[in-house]
Amino acid sequence: MARGKIQIKRIENSTNRQVTYSKRRNGLFKKANELTVLCDAKVSIIMFSSTNKLHEFISPSTNTKEIYDLYQKALGVDIWSTHYARMQEDLKKLKDINRMLQREIRRRMGDCLDDMGIEELQCLEQDVENAVKVIRERKYKVISNQIDTHKKKSRNLEEIHRGLLQELVSMDARDDPRYGLVDNGAEYEHVLGFPHGGPSILALRLQPSDPNLHSGAGSCLTTYTLLE
Repeated sequence: MARGKIQIKRIENSTNRQVTYSKRRNGLFKKANELTVLCDAKVSIIMFSSTNKLHEFISPSTNTKEIYDLYQKALGVDIWSTHYARMQEDLKKLKDINRMLQREIRRRMGDCLDDMGIEELQCLEQDVENAVKVIRERKYKVISNQIDTHKKKSRNLEEIHRGLLQELVSMDARDDPRYGLVDNGAEYEHVLGFPHGGPSILALRLQPSDPNLHSGAGSCLTTYTLLE
């Protein structure tokens, strides 16, 4: 049975259109490969789908640049000259921008000021003052954050030291039940600090809890060195 003729027009259904594109693309690349093998031809195919996805075929015996060079040679044109001229123009603009930025940097460091007028110098002075203001505010912010951090660390260390001292006192009381803290309504913690950042000593006065031990030497003084 003869196959009906297919009308060549745009396929409206996107799914069918993509399927047809994939099938015919593969068929085209297959024919290009056959031409390369059978006829020793140099074939290059560049395709873009409706979604701008690139598909290309190049004969294994050549590359894209060689194909372009052969194309230019056959037609007597130079497709790179315009592109090269545009690249040179872009390079010149980038060099000018780089030169201006380097000059601005040197001026902000106090160099290259001889060719500046009074208005330019005033503007530069204002820019530098604004920059110094921002830097100073940032510096104070960093210092404030560091101070808060150190305060938190200091409070944590104080709590740790206080807990350790309480544990030491409790251990001493358990080891010798004849001694205990004197409850005289006053604070027990008396700290003696040494100069030049030396260790601090916590003095705790202990009173014998056994009535028979009150005579003689009386209460004793126990000291603990505080951790720094």
